[in-house]
Amino acid sequence: MSEPRGVARRILEEHLVEGDLLAGREIAIRIDQTLTQDATGTLADLQFEALGLERVRNELAVSYVDHNMLQASFENADDHRFLRTFAARHGLVFSRPGNGICHQVHLERFAVPGKTLLGSDSHTPTAGGMGMLAIGAGGLDVAVAMAGEPFHLAMPLVVSVTLRGRLKEWVSAKDVILELLRRLTVKGGVGKVFEYRGPGVATLSVPERATIANMGAELGATTSIFPSDEATLRYLRAQGRDASWRPLAADEGATYDEWIEIDLERLEPLIALPGSPDRVVPVREVAGTPVEQVAIGSCTNSSYRDLLVAAKMLEGRVVDPRVSFTVTPGSRQAFLMAEVSGAVESFIEAGARILESACGPCIGMGQAPASGSASLRSFNRNFDGRSGTADAKVYLASPEVCAAAAITGEITDPRGLGIPHPDIEAIPQRYVVDDRMIVSPPADGSGIEVVRGPNIAALPDLGALPERIDGPVLIALGDDVTTDDILPAGAQILPLRSNVPAISRFAFARVDREFPARAKAAGQGAIVAGRNYGQGSSREHAALVPRYLGVAAVIAVSFARIHRANLVNFGVLPLTFAAAADRDRLAAGETVVIEDVRGAVASGASRIHVRHAGGDELVVQMQLTPREREILLAGGLLNAVRERLGGTSARLAPVHAQS
Repeated sequence: MSEPRGVARRILEEHLVEGDLLAGREIAIRIDQTLTQDATGTLADLQFEALGLERVRNELAVSYVDHNMLQASFENADDHRFLRTFAARHGLVFSRPGNGICHQVHLERFAVPGKTLLGSDSHTPTAGGMGMLAIGAGGLDVAVAMAGEPFHLAMPLVVSVTLRGRLKEWVSAKDVILELLRRLTVKGGVGKVFEYRGPGVATLSVPERATIANMGAELGATTSIFPSDEATLRYLRAQGRDASWRPLAADEGATYDEWIEIDLERLEPLIALPGSPDRVVPVREVAGTPVEQVAIGSCTNSSYRDLLVAAKMLEGRVVDPRVSFTVTPGSRQAFLMAEVSGAVESFIEAGARILESACGPCIGMGQAPASGSASLRSFNRNFDGRSGTADAKVYLASPEVCAAAAITGEITDPRGLGIPHPDIEAIPQRYVVDDRMIVSPPADGSGIEVVRGPNIAALPDLGALPERIDGPVLIALGDDVTTDDILPAGAQILPLRSNVPAISRFAFARVDREFPARAKAAGQGAIVAGRNYGQGSSREHAALVPRYLGVAAVIAVSFARIHRANLVNFGVLPLTFAAAADRDRLAAGETVVIEDVRGAVASGASRIHVRHAGGDELVVQMQLTPREREILLAGGLLNAVRERLGGTSARLAPVHAQS
């Protein structure tokens, strides 16, 4: 008789291909579904194409268009056309522009309890609200999964988060995950899966659970997952998908690596202060702070439930004249439901601006706040500059807190508004189901031409790992460097996502505008950083672009999970300091030399010597699995997998970063 298991471990066991489920050991799991979106999907598709395969080989692959909707020039429209024709040719389902944000749509129409999902977006764990093991990864990992290959990861610790009680009025699911961020910080979930259980789970609807699972990404977690229960069945039945339901619950006596308990009754409205999602305080502590912008939406809080509660609060009221107020329905379905229920009318009468169903302001695609102003958003990230305005002060809170601020013009604890809490049904009897914006591929796509615009460049052909690294420390950074710091998003830069030479001009643009030129001039070099290097988005461009510019190694105190994997995938050596204080021994501009790199990697060495500053030596750690060593020696995952599959492609170009 097997030992009692939790939900996460049960799904991992069912999908295990290689390895043992021992914390820290590398495992490989079968991936049932994949998800890409247009900010990462074009590159992922080009990488799949480079593997030389005609059709995707996993159970379901969905290509979404939701990030780059601003068509100020031809680039985004060209990419959308490429994604549509690629999907038809190679067997992906295509969610058209306007159908909604990938995570919201996937939850509504595709997520299945007990299945695995790998997505080229860090918020893929949203589907964990459905009892799905959903993991964010770099686009290359997703391309390989589309080829039918397993996904490799270090077996995470599984954390039991026991929920007790019931949320009080004006306290929402957003406050549950903000409370965890307050306790654990943005580094507290690295290498962990958060499994929610306990009597409080039954009081939360699937959209509420999805909000919590979505923002688990801000903890650095591998993923978050809820059981599949009667609430899950109720949601799937309302979506007309009850045949997809499967009950999933932790066994009695299931063991976990860590334990956390949250009493829902004791929570109050919370808010993340500008700069980081973990700078969490009670709303009452910053009440009265003037705001000039309020935005409800993003993949975190744009469900029908979120829209409806905010609309009810605004009924008969007008937004404060100091506030620019935007609302983004997360999907076409949520938009239609809001229209049928009268929520859209309430928003418009109150003075809201209704945006299209897309990521929009969350990814820096429009609605940049006024300089120096405060913006309150129901989003998941508030890194400095991400909004598009370098000195904006961005706060994160629930739709309830956002709506209260829109009414008053200042951060307001909704408990003090003096209005009754909206009486809404979290899950309707039936959602509006209209899948005409979801295009299934033909059975045979071999006759379909994949249309490429002039901005869709060939993939750089990355060479094998060098024998020796000899170059300057190109940049030295502190803790919690985000992928937005490494390669920003936004309306100016994201349209270049399928053109590595063009987008490389913006590497570290918010930190050091001279970095690209300096890296090109050096030819080879390294990056030095502190703790949690590469947190945030799964955007693999943040690893590929530095590699293209000549970065051969990153030496950090610690790495965020997805970014570290992306570095390995593109042949960049991820090294860690033996002691955090050693980071200060390597300064920007000084030359570092690492001898016999290939020999050290091939031999399985766990440490390597870095010579610097007039011959001084520093010993750093090189903690790599055998598979990662093979990838690095090959110069990246694409090279390694293409060789194994026997695929060929004419669409690879040599690296010309020096030109």
